[in-house]
Amino acid sequence: MSDGFDRAPEQTRPLRAPPSSQDNIPRQNSESAMAKPQVVVAPVLMSKLSVNAPEFYPSSYSNYTESYEDGCEDYPTLSEYVQDFLNHLTEQPGSFETEIEQFAETLNGWVTTDDALQELVELIYQQATSIPNFSYMGARLCNYLSHHLTISPQSGNFRQLLLQRCRTEYEVKDQAAKGDEVTRKRFHAFVLFLGELYLNLEIKGTNGQVTRADILQVGLRELLNALFCNPMDDNLICAVKLLKLTGSVLEDAWKEKGKTDMEEIIQRIENVVLDANCSRDVKQMLLKLVELRSSNWGRVHVTSTYREATPENDPNYFMNEPTFYTSDGVPFTAADPDYQEKYQELLEREDFFPDYEENGTDLSGAGDPYLDDIDDEMDPEIEEAYEKFCLESERKRKQ
Repeated sequence: MSDGFDRAPEQTRPLRAPPSSQDNIPRQNSESAMAKPQVVVAPVLMSKLSVNAPEFYPSSYSNYTESYEDGCEDYPTLSEYVQDFLNHLTEQPGSFETEIEQFAETLNGWVTTDDALQELVELIYQQATSIPNFSYMGARLCNYLSHHLTISPQSGNFRQLLLQRCRTEYEVKDQAAKGDEVTRKRFHAFVLFLGELYLNLEIKGTNGQVTRADILQVGLRELLNALFCNPMDDNLICAVKLLKLTGSVLEDAWKEKGKTDMEEIIQRIENVVLDANCSRDVKQMLLKLVELRSSNWGRVHVTSTYREATPENDPNYFMNEPTFYTSDGVPFTAADPDYQEKYQELLEREDFFPDYEENGTDLSGAGDPYLDDIDDEMDPEIEEAYEKFCLESERKRKQ
């Protein structure tokens, strides 16, 4: 088995120079020869590497580009090639922009039958609904392939087959929403993926304008209805996540058509809070969602200025708060309904001040030379913001 190095026949130079070589050394008189010791020539090994050996790559090197250029010879099946790329994209989402074009070009040379296209759709769908953090990236991938795959068989192009696959899950929504925990979890992943598809899947209209798929808009409305008809905690949490993701876009679209669907949804939420036997925490999440919608889904008003804004008079006050991340890498801000729980988990997970006691006493034995050089005075605007933050944190703690 080759290990990446082509070996040439081994050749070594002898440890001693052949007798004939001494004839080439100038003769010296005997005194001079005794005064200067002879120089011993160390053995020199010939290189065992062939000039035709292939270029070496470390075993952990991800050479997707080289694989593409070689016609994906390392992948015996379409399934293995696509799955490897999906896993790579899951681990390194930042590579999407640089590698998606070559990925689509390779698929155009490989996906040439109805069965291959169907297999491609299924692989992407399964990845997007089984890996929690891949739903957004999966939707972006679907949008790109829907515009760049050249195959368009009679059974339908990529986008049509994708929507057909989603429809099979959509048609059992009522049974799934009331199924066991595993069934509901799989259903929730589908719901959130469909929400990402609605936001990312671009449809070109007859006049060349880019729109969203109306069929997904209708589907999301019915999925919300299925979730609220079965007001278990995990169903309601899924509904909150979906509305936080798509609520503003859905309401804008419904308003353009003169529909009041969002008003009906908010009324439904209020009824659930009053009547449903769900947990207190979930009810708080629903109420926070209602507040978020009343603030125009957290979209900042241009007229409001920072100095005038307070938690009492500006619903967008918390939009200026920093972004934190949970242990799973999910971003959240103070505007999130479950902000307090996530932030407390963050504090418990991280030891931000390992060298200080609760009263601020330095336990490290010496001051920080960098911090010692910083002026103790705080910028007035920063000081004002800090005071507001402390007051609001205290108010929330007492609630």
